[in-house]
Amino acid sequence: MAKQNKAYKFRIYPTDEQALIMRKTFGCVRFVYNKMLAERIETYESLKDDKEALKKVKHPTPAKYKKEFEWLREVDSLALANAQLNLDKAYKAFFKGNAKFPKFKSKRHKQSYTTNVVNGNIQLLDGHIKLPKLKMVKIKQHRKIPSEYKIKSCTLSMTSAGKYYISILTEYELEIKNKEIENVVGLDFAMDGLFVDSEGEKANYPKFYRQMLNKLAKEQRKLSRKKKGSSNWHKQRVRVAKIQEKVANQRKNFLHNKSKELVTTYDAVIIEDLNMKGMSQTLKFGKSVADNGWGMFTSFLQYKLKEQGKQFVKIDKWFPSTQTCSNCGNTQPMPMNIRTYACSCGLNLDRDYNSALNIKKEGIRLLASA
Repeated sequence: MAKQNKAYKFRIYPTDEQALIMRKTFGCVRFVYNKMLAERIETYESLKDDKEALKKVKHPTPAKYKKEFEWLREVDSLALANAQLNLDKAYKAFFKGNAKFPKFKSKRHKQSYTTNVVNGNIQLLDGHIKLPKLKMVKIKQHRKIPSEYKIKSCTLSMTSAGKYYISILTEYELEIKNKEIENVVGLDFAMDGLFVDSEGEKANYPKFYRQMLNKLAKEQRKLSRKKKGSSNWHKQRVRVAKIQEKVANQRKNFLHNKSKELVTTYDAVIIEDLNMKGMSQTLKFGKSVADNGWGMFTSFLQYKLKEQGKQFVKIDKWFPSTQTCSNCGNTQPMPMNIRTYACSCGLNLDRDYNSALNIKKEGIRLLASA
């Protein structure tokens, strides 16, 4: 039995008083994070030539600032402690070479904070959730969390449109038994429609972002004409944010359903290990890449397959899936404007379908050699 983590996200409806405490906590967490980061930068600059001395330095904790800034005592202390943990994690990632140096948080960053379960301070009740400092907050729990799942922490957040959400992180034990691989599918990323699979089926992604593009542009123009910071500007800003949130929610819902469909049908899913950011910049496919959410889709696929003991395989991004004939194995150049793969062996297929067949074959080979 292995321990697994799973997060559940729900909409919450705080009272005006609770919303005020949440917004104060967002600000305090950001303030403490930035203060600690500023001190670390100062220490790093003065001791960067002496690595041994740098390792021995004791970094400040949120408790240090509570003496000087009394208002920090008004918010959840666990939220401030998590700000320190997040900074520690970012700092270590930088020194390991896995990330850039931590940046200061601004009000434009995602407004959120995390609190942990200690002595029953967080409890899910009928239609409400008990939280530190906030007490009972109304929650719209659209799906049940199994009773054997143990709540570890909660992250509260506020969207640009002023909606509040809670992400509940749970821990549970699960015995994952690897399924025998019988049905395998290869997916070829398609800029127009998300993917084409090795059965010749298309995802038929509805392009939610592009559908809303004209409406979004119209509302953004209205926003640009209003005086920044005014009451009307804030109202219009919320209208724009609501459109963007609707697109994001539609996309997420579609990707969840499509990934669940594939995981239910197949024992192994094969994809190419693509650099989406690089593709977007090099091929100038910015809006298309942003619209179809391939990265989110593959992460959904991965964890859903893992839960069921099924396989998720990424083949090398340099594998010539597009140039190779899925029938005879010959290769030939395939410029982007050519949409049909025609081979001397007689094969005549849609280029994406041909690629998906090659991806499936390579994935089966990798699974057999594993």
